[in-house]
Parts: sequence; C-alpha cells; structure tokens
Amino acid sequence: MAVEMEDIYRKMPLDKIPWNIETPPDLLVQLVEHKEVVPCRAIEFGCGAGNYAIWLAQQGFEVTGIDISPTAIGLARKNAMEQGVECTFIVADVLGDLADVEGPFDFALDWELLHHIYPGDRPRYVANVARLTRPGGRYLSVCFHEDDPEFGGSGKYRTTRIGTVLYFSSEEELRDLFSPYFTILELRAVTIRGKWGDHVANCAFMER
Repeated sequence: MAVEMEDIYRKMPLDKIPWNIETPPDLLVQLVEHKEVVPCRAIEFGCGAGNYAIWLAQQGFEVTGIDISPTAIGLARKNAMEQGVECTFIVADVLGDLADVEGPFDFALDWELLHHIYPGDRPRYVANVARLTRPGGRYLSVCFHEDDPEFGGSGKYRTTRIGTVLYFSSEEELRDLFSPYFTILELRAVTIRGKWGDHVANCAFMER
C-alpha cells in the first residue's frame, strides 16, 4: 500500500484524488457539535493532505495526523501552515510499530482508511489504534459497506476508477474486529458524501 499511495499523491492532482475532500464530513461535525467528542488530544489515521486534522485543530483539538505517503504529509504540513493551524504530521505505516507517535490520545479517527486495509491486516491495525487511545477515549471509523453499489457490484474486493482495490465490509465483520478492543457505542450503515456521489458506509463509534 505504501508505494501505491505515494504514487497517487505524487502523480495525481489533489482535486482528482477521490478521498481528498476539503470540507469535513457531516458525521464528524455532528460529533463535535453535539459534544460527543470535545476538544482533546486527537489522532487521525490515514490523514492524507490533512483536511480533517486541520479542521479538528480549528475546533480546539491538539491533533496528530499520520499517513504512509511522505508526499501526503508534505501537503498536510503545507496546508496547515497556509491556514495558520498547528498540527503534528508524521510519516508512518498504520500497520507498523508507530514508534514515532506519542500517545495516548483521547479521540482517534479513521475516515475511509479501513477499506484500504485487508482483513488479514486489520487486527494489527486496530490493536495499534487501541494502544494509542486512552482508556475512555473515543474512536470513529468509517469504511465502505458491502451493500454499497459502487465499483462494480457486490464483491468484497472491488477495483476503483483510479486502480486501487478496496475491501467492502459487513457490520458483523466490523463488530468482530473491534469488540476485543473497544466498546461499540454505535455501528450502523450510513450514507456519506463522496467526491463524485454518495456511498453506503459502515459508521462505527466506539469507546476504549
């Protein structure tokens, strides 16, 4: 995944990258507005160009964003500087030891990252999230649902228009994945805004 993501950020304009959306998603905004998550130490896994991390910082959060792509992290740092926002951005593999990431955090976010991680690697990833999240901390994870009609039907693995291969999850799979580490407060199918249309996604909101 490292080479694939770096190639995308190096070769594609940001406005052509499907997941690069500057405005924060409604689900995240609602969590903050309804004080389900209040300003705290926060981490975004797979932060890309930093749009959502920067928005959280603008709401008073102390934010760290990590991404496997050095080019994405460079863009995120530039974006934060141009907007006059302080964030920490780190090049790191979410499946690695994350030794350079100083936790714990009170809120963890991954938005449309998990469908890039295949089932065999997911327990290692979620264990990393749990290790970096303070007991009582909150975690929001959003990934494509198996009932989403995009990218050619009902298969679990589907190839996107830019050539990435994503894994489409069921709610039951995610419950089994998260339950050993987190108390699931809410797990449901939602419709989320995509760059070129809406998607059916799994929304999991949890507590460590």
